[in-house]
Amino acid sequence: MSYIVALTGGVGSGKSTVSDIFASLNVSLIDTDIIARQLVEPGCLAWNEIIKRYGHHILLDDDTLNRAALRQKIFNEQKEKEWLNRLLHPLIEKESLHQMHQSSQPYLIWIVPLLFENHLHHRANRILVVDVSVKTQLLRTMKRDNVTQEEVKKILASQLSQKQRLALADDVINNNGDVEKLPAVVRSLHHQYLKLAACFSSEDLH
Repeated sequence: MSYIVALTGGVGSGKSTVSDIFASLNVSLIDTDIIARQLVEPGCLAWNEIIKRYGHHILLDDDTLNRAALRQKIFNEQKEKEWLNRLLHPLIEKESLHQMHQSSQPYLIWIVPLLFENHLHHRANRILVVDVSVKTQLLRTMKRDNVTQEEVKKILASQLSQKQRLALADDVINNNGDVEKLPAVVRSLHHQYLKLAACFSSEDLH
């Protein structure tokens, strides 16, 4: 199995930008957001369970989930958020592990927005946190998702604080500054992870 680098960070921190740079270096990615979307495609197990709970009015005309309606439901009702998490998180972890075992790359990037909150950090060999200020998180997320400041603050309140997340990180990318500097930072980490993966691989042989 590959050496696992978990990539995480708060909402609006720039995880996708960083993961795209790793991908440009031919590093394999396992993206838990993509896995989650696949799990709720029409006819899939999670899709069926969601329909059983909320009825067909939670669907769009093409039978795909109305994500905005579902997001609003779990945003306003903690009980529903907990139910959806109990449904999806074990399935996401199972598929992540499957993809990890299939990988033959020296290392891979496992993108997990709620790595610590969902107690998945023990699955990784190393943890990379993308860090930005709370102000930047607010502005980016409001613009990207077309949501209010209050909604973003509620999301932030459900996640680990910046201080807590940084205390658990092995490596940190400060993404408050110039985006054009990110590729050089990622390339440096890439070389570091290749060396760590080589040590990890040689240890497996003993």
